[in-house]
Amino acid sequence: MKVVHTIRDLRDQMRGHDKVAFVPTMGNLHEGHIKLMRTAADYGDPVVASIFVNRLQFGPNEDFDTYPRTLTEDCEKLQANGVYCVFAPLEKEIYPVPQDYRISPPHDVADILEGEFRPGFFGGVTTVVMKLFSCVQPRVALFGKKDYQQLMIVRRMVQQFALPIEIVPHETVRAPDGLALSSRNSYLSETERAEAPWLYAILKSVQTAVQSGEKNLVQIEETATQQLSKRGWKPDYIAIRKRSNLQRPTAEEVIAEEKLVVLAAATLGKTRLIDNLEI
Repeated sequence: MKVVHTIRDLRDQMRGHDKVAFVPTMGNLHEGHIKLMRTAADYGDPVVASIFVNRLQFGPNEDFDTYPRTLTEDCEKLQANGVYCVFAPLEKEIYPVPQDYRISPPHDVADILEGEFRPGFFGGVTTVVMKLFSCVQPRVALFGKKDYQQLMIVRRMVQQFALPIEIVPHETVRAPDGLALSSRNSYLSETERAEAPWLYAILKSVQTAVQSGEKNLVQIEETATQQLSKRGWKPDYIAIRKRSNLQRPTAEEVIAEEKLVVLAAATLGKTRLIDNLEI
């Protein structure tokens, strides 16, 4: 496996490869990432991963400085799972000058849900993803469905810029108790880790309520939020939205059985967790 740190060396490694499958990450890899790598091999060859903690998508009071950086361990995992090349640039390689040119996703998808609580987040994500796409030039890129809104925004960006890249979603990978795997799970204390699966349990209760025919979605959301709050969580949102555009469904759309998804973000202790479940 090749580990490269500059765009020039990356392009040297990519020369002659026109079926690259790409998995962008911020490192601190877990089994969810590894399953993405394994799946990527079904869509392209070679498999390329990036490891880059992107400052642009962190708010001023978020965990950019303390985000776990575990490059040596990450590379060992990637080598053991068939990755051909790891692109692990320093910040000055990706942003040699201030990144004044940026992607600005439309407000209706980027300033709701996660975007409401993390202003500028999706602008930072799409800007670095576009730059990584330019560096790697993959045919296929894989993204996990745990970051549901991110997946939708990246897919739309690729469509609107007519990039020759297929975006492949991967189902959320979960621990046996239901907790969605995330690099930030490592922040949880032992007690918090035991409590954390309740976020998924609440989403399951919302799914069950909607599938059983309940039509008052606002009431379902409020009940779920209260249940989580009573357990000591601080919910940002529990929202039932249309899968197609993450907007609120109308009463007519609910009756017509529009495809829905419930998304949630909540803080447990000092750790903010997100999850979602299609309905």
